[in-house]
Amino acid sequence: MTEPIVQVSLDLMTIEDAMPVAETAVRAGVDWLEAGTPLILGEGLHAVRALRQAVPQHPIIADLKTMDAGYLEAEMMFKAGATHVVVMGVAHPSTIANAVRAGRDYGAKVMGDIMLHPDKPACARMMQELGVDYVIVHTGLDERNAEKGKSPLDDLASVVAAVTIPVQAVGGLSLEQAIEMPKRGAPLVVIGAPLVVENEEFKPSHDDTRLYDLLHRIVIEVKAAGRAV
Repeated sequence: MTEPIVQVSLDLMTIEDAMPVAETAVRAGVDWLEAGTPLILGEGLHAVRALRQAVPQHPIIADLKTMDAGYLEAEMMFKAGATHVVVMGVAHPSTIANAVRAGRDYGAKVMGDIMLHPDKPACARMMQELGVDYVIVHTGLDERNAEKGKSPLDDLASVVAAVTIPVQAVGGLSLEQAIEMPKRGAPLVVIGAPLVVENEEFKPSHDDTRLYDLLHRIVIEVKAAGRAV
């Protein structure tokens, strides 16, 4: 059983906004930092380099959502300091295999996002066979808005049963649901930042003790949930 991991997704558009959240997350005990897609689009490789410089010991995920040029995109991020990249399950199998090859060449990891695949357990098995290190069960923003009530929980159990590699569930989960993920077989827990809890936004700030307190509580509860499995 994989030990629970708490990952904060920095879903901000600038390094200036993301860095205080990253630093607070590290102080609060978060295990992994993710350069979320908005940050990748806004700042690209510069964001990954800035995070690597600021937190040299922490794993950094680049949420590329790669659909083509699997080796090139992964290699660029690994050279910038990322330890993990994300490739899409609906990409061509050779794209997934090439991202995995880059991961092996650079001593890094690849996460396979199965969002929008019509057969998610089959996609997860295929990605495992191609060598990805983790599977992400992801229900996207537009998908959730268009089809109210959709959730990664719809597919989580069947995906967990289909693979032996660690699983992550992402997309529209409440804080309470995210904390419970280790008990559902998904030990890689993602918390998006900035956070909105009970209609209160926890904004980027160098001195936001509320954000620290919240993230610290999440870390403690996720680790406890993992021990209870």
